[in-house]
Amino acid sequence: MKSLLTTLLLAAAAASPVFAAEDHKPKHGGVVVETKAGDMELVAKPDLIVIHVSDHGKPMKLTSATGKVTVFNGNDKTEAPLALAGDKLEAKGSFKVGAGTKVLADVALNGKPAVAARFTLK
Repeated sequence: MKSLLTTLLLAAAAASPVFAAEDHKPKHGGVVVETKAGDMELVAKPDLIVIHVSDHGKPMKLTSATGKVTVFNGNDKTEAPLALAGDKLEAKGSFKVGAGTKVLADVALNGKPAVAARFTLK
């Protein structure tokens, strides 16, 4: 019985596809989340929020993008529109950011349906 189980486990391991390890580490000093549209890295400053988008570790070429960010800090809630700035998205305003701040980004990239990305700042 043990040899049958061992044979089945070895066969399953040999038949499973090999996946390359993806790099989900921040490249710009922010917080990274994985979405259907790609990996999004949020970099938050008191006057500027930037979202970098990558696909399998490579920066994604953005031709169009729309969206908004909502920043939640305690009882404070601040919304700002996102604008395309090269190959990243930016929201300008006055934001209370710090450890524990939560940010919700609703983003539509390159004509595809919008996705939601939820970040918690460290």
